[in-house]
Amino acid sequence: MSQNAVPSREPGVAGRVAQRTLAGSESSYAEEVRRLLDAALAVMLRCGTTSSPRVADIVAEAGLSNEAFYRHFKSKADLVTALLEDGAERLRSYLAHQMDKERDPHAKVRRWVQGVLSQAEPGIAETTLAVLWNGGSVGIEQASGRHFASAPLAGLLHEPLAALGSASPALDASLASHATLGVLADHLWQRTQASRREIDEITSFCTASR
Repeated sequence: MSQNAVPSREPGVAGRVAQRTLAGSESSYAEEVRRLLDAALAVMLRCGTTSSPRVADIVAEAGLSNEAFYRHFKSKADLVTALLEDGAERLRSYLAHQMDKERDPHAKVRRWVQGVLSQAEPGIAETTLAVLWNGGSVGIEQASGRHFASAPLAGLLHEPLAALGSASPALDASLASHATLGVLADHLWQRTQASRREIDEITSFCTASR
């Protein structure tokens, strides 16, 4: 090509190779992040609510290097934030699946309440508590001023509450989410579980005057 040739708008060989390399790295990096998140969860579960794991503990559990850790996270607090977000996404997906089993809006809300409070059941509560405790230990919960899953979970209630006649479904869903997650927190720290009657009463609260 002469110096006066017009540059091609196509990415060219260099661009295509770079894109292919980035695509390969993206897959590899996503796997690294998943391994770090799973390792952090495992270590936190072992530590419980009495001690906070070090980055070195998490890296060793994941079988990765410090370089890999800091490639994706600025600090342990950054990783805990990602772990909380991951947990919120998983819980939201689970609740959406449960709500899809119902057609009646009131039944959908009850499924939602039951699903949220099921996080206090044995086998789940220990993991949830460990993550929440670590979130508090690095100041995440205090800084946010609200439960990390409140907004994404509340979004699931907009449609059924609107169907039940709510004039402000977003606000009502937010209030219901805060209230139900508050009850969940009480059960988690008290090591108790919600009764069927309590689930019914909270469902009634969430759907009252609609």
